[in-house]
Amino acid sequence: MPVLPLIDLLIWLGWTSLFGAFALKAIAITTSYRPQLFGLGPMDLTILAAVFLLFSLALAARSWVKSLETSSSWVARDRAAATLDAYSAVQAEARRAENREGDHSSEVRASSRASAKPQGV
Repeated sequence: MPVLPLIDLLIWLGWTSLFGAFALKAIAITTSYRPQLFGLGPMDLTILAAVFLLFSLALAARSWVKSLETSSSWVARDRAAATLDAYSAVQAEARRAENREGDHSSEVRASSRASAKPQGV
């Protein structure tokens, strides 16, 4: 479910409640009548507006953090994979170097043995 329309709705409800609270307070100040909208006075509507706006802010922040978390975890996963690939390449090169050294030392030993045999025997 997309979150953006819900955030927009909460912002709209918050500002509408706040404007309703201002209108009720303006009527209460200018007249002796104490208006209520659905049983809610100006202070009730102000608190309701604050709840709507804070909830929309919290939902937007949660969505923002979640979007950042996904991309950063991908970067970390890619970095870990690259590190493991580089380590594997270094290990393979070290094994190849050891094999080349082993082959070279066995050739040296074989040639030294051949030269160590007496010629006349």
